[in-house]
Amino acid sequence: MNKVEHYNQGMEFFAQDKLEEAIAAYQRALEEDANYADALHALAMSYAQLGRLEEAIATGKRLIEVAPDDELAYTSLSIFYQQKGMIAEAEQVSAQARTLGWKRQLGEANQRKKS
Repeated sequence: MNKVEHYNQGMEFFAQDKLEEAIAAYQRALEEDANYADALHALAMSYAQLGRLEEAIATGKRLIEVAPDDELAYTSLSIFYQQKGMIAEAEQVSAQARTLGWKRQLGEANQRKKS
């Protein structure tokens, strides 16, 4: 199986609430490509669902390294911090997500003006 097939298998497990199996599938996808952003995000979400917040946060940080312009990555990390009671960190990461959102909106507005 390739990374996408492992990821898809993980998504099926996640949908069935088989989170440990989902985690294993995402990890196999990441063995194929350590920078596979979709698998990192899904892995972090699975950890969070299980209450494994330290692992969710570590994986969320890794996702931001891999996909620094991904608003959802910052939003998810902010949620993980909130769940762990780390409010200052959550607010800081949430602000980064908003900044990325504004930049994206400005870019889209500029593209429409050029069209």
